[in-house]
Parts: sequence; C-alpha cells; structure tokens
Amino acid sequence: MHDLAPLARFGGLLATELLDVTSDPAALESSGWWAVAARYDGEPAFARFGRVAPAPLPASGRWRGPAPGAWTSSMDRAAYTDGVRRVREHIAAGDVYQANLCRVLSAPVDADADIDALTARLARGNPAPYAGTIRLPGHAVEVATASPELYLRREGTLVESGPIKGTAPTEDELLAKDHAENVMIVDLVRNDLGRLCAAGSVTVPELCVVENHPGLVHLVSTVRGTLPPGAGWPQLLSGTFPPGSVTGAPKSSALRIIEALETASRGPYCGGLGWVDADRGTGVLAVGIRTFWIDRDDPAAPVLRFGTGAGITWDSDPGHEWRETELKARRLLSLASVPEARSTAPAA
Repeated sequence: MHDLAPLARFGGLLATELLDVTSDPAALESSGWWAVAARYDGEPAFARFGRVAPAPLPASGRWRGPAPGAWTSSMDRAAYTDGVRRVREHIAAGDVYQANLCRVLSAPVDADADIDALTARLARGNPAPYAGTIRLPGHAVEVATASPELYLRREGTLVESGPIKGTAPTEDELLAKDHAENVMIVDLVRNDLGRLCAAGSVTVPELCVVENHPGLVHLVSTVRGTLPPGAGWPQLLSGTFPPGSVTGAPKSSALRIIEALETASRGPYCGGLGWVDADRGTGVLAVGIRTFWIDRDDPAAPVLRFGTGAGITWDSDPGHEWRETELKARRLLSLASVPEARSTAPAA
C-alpha cells in the first residue's frame, strides 16, 4: 500500500499531486480543488490536489475481491429485525417518527488491495450518478462509492439536496410507507436548509420522483435554497450533517436511537463524499451510501467494509426491512466479490 499515491476520482476527473489534508471545513472556502471525505462518525478529511484532469478508469481486472462467502454482518437477521421492532417501540412512545437502521458487512482482502481498482468494477457494473473514489494513504481514507444520492450541490449561493427514501425492486412494489417516509425526510431537509438559507428561498421543485437504478428503484425528491451573504461550506456542513435521509426525524432523537441500536461504526458510510472547487464556488457531495471502504486498523489483515440499511417507520415490517438491506447490497457485493480468476469478465 505504501507505493500507492493519493488520488481522487469524480465525474470523469482524476485528481493527483496531493498538496495538503485538513479537517477544517473553512479550507473549502479558500482556493483549489478539494476531495471531501466526511465520515458519518469521526473526523472529516478535506484533501487539496494540485492537478485535476480528465482520465479513464483504471483496468477493472486489477481488483482482487474477497470470496463471495466471506462476508459477515454486524447484525444478523434476528438482530436486525429486533432492532426494527425496537425502533417501532420508540415511534409508539413518541420519541421519533422515522430512523435509519444500518448494518455493516465485512470481508478480508489482501494487503495490497487497491480501492481505485474496485472503483472501476463498480463504475462498469453499477453506474451511479455520484460515483467516486478517494485514496489517501496515511490518512485512513480508502473509499469507493457508487452513490445514487445527492447530499449537497452548490453553485455559488444556490444549494440543492436530493434525498432518497423509498426503495423497491420495481416501481410497482413501492409502498405507501415509502412515500410517507420520503415526505418526512423532505421536511427534515427543508428544515435543515431553511435554518441556513435566505428566508423564503427554500423550495421543493420535485417530490417523490421514481428513479431507476441497477436492480432497483428509488423515490427521490429535490430541495433547493439560496445561501445568504457570509454562508458557505462550514455552515452547510455544520447545519445539515449527517444527511437527513440516513438519520431520521426528528434528527436529534434518531441519532440517539441509532447510536444505541447499531453495533458497528458507520465510518464513511452515510457520510458525505465528493469534491469542492473553491476557486469556482462549486461542489457536489454525495450521501455515502452504496459505499465500500478498506479498514487497515490491523495492517496485516485489512478488511473491506460495506454498509446497508433501511428507513424504519411505524408501518415497517421487520422482515421487509431486512430484505431491503439485502436488495441494496446484493448487486454491489457481487461486483466486489468476484474472484481473481473471473475479474476480467464483463460485469452483469
């Protein structure tokens, strides 16, 4: 791993020549092109690169994934469905309206595993609008995302978020619960942005639009607002993080419930991943879902991790929510798990 250079890939661009890394979001208002890896739990990493240029994806055959049967889960089916029932108890008690309950899947990988090679497999086998990679050796950041969800887009003073809530194999299988859940989170995102944006500027131009993605469909809404003078990335991140769609409503109560029920750190999963061009006042951050990361807490035994979860409401059926977590993980795990002997085969 020591010979792998820092890099970031987003939107067909490759960023190289690392200049500095900081955890201070004020840096995003300075100058240069920054990769953003804001962990759900833990210190964020903002990395400024000196060179950004169009570049092709690396060869997907370089990825050596774990065996398909090597994955373990931080919560098995019994533990997860019990967690769903406990969230419903909190809803019945009036503590929360909705909470996102997640589990983390893990499998061992070789010490020389390169997250950038996994990015190529994901891009070819599971195209996603906010896909990307951040590799920062020495800063514990090795992340590849195939995220379909916009956390924050900024163009000058205009900001936009695209919360996803509601997932099913097909449009016909979406439930009334999915629509209700989406509206709840839209209200939360409106509230978050409303406290930051100019009075009266927050709108919802799209509500519960069906989007097709590989192997499933999502309900997606759009929330938009205008920043007042003096507000920028530090205020956006402090006022909206973690993203509403992966926490719950009310957010403060959902965060407490999540912390009590989940048994593994989310790491970069459910955080914010993307880029900021401070010179142009633009940037795009994805919600860190459909995201893999390499954990090298034990350098001799690195682990590939992947998070999956579901939003729990009063109408949630525990078995259905477990199956939703499986649906979200299935295609991506199959791509990441392809044995070396098959690694050059065309992605399904």
